[in-house]
Amino acid sequence: MPHTDILHGDKGYDTNAVRAKIENMGVAPNIPPKANRVWKSCFSPALYRKRNAIERMFCRLKDFRRIATRYDRSAVNFMAAVCIAATISYWL
Repeated sequence: MPHTDILHGDKGYDTNAVRAKIENMGVAPNIPPKANRVWKSCFSPALYRKRNAIERMFCRLKDFRRIATRYDRSAVNFMAAVCIAATISYWL
């Protein structure tokens, strides 16, 4: 994975252990705090909105049964199927 400055995550990843691991890698976590969390960390809703585009892309790819269940055993064949599915879903 390429190096990034900010890592976006959902509320399920709002734990001290996950945040510490992300920060040890030199990346700033942008994770919304859970409602029951006593200490609320800094969070940018404007930056978090960019994560929505990535979520929609993965949901579109999972519409293809071959991708969702990973029929291909070879990584090369699976990547080719992902590329074909992405081309079809964004071309139409």
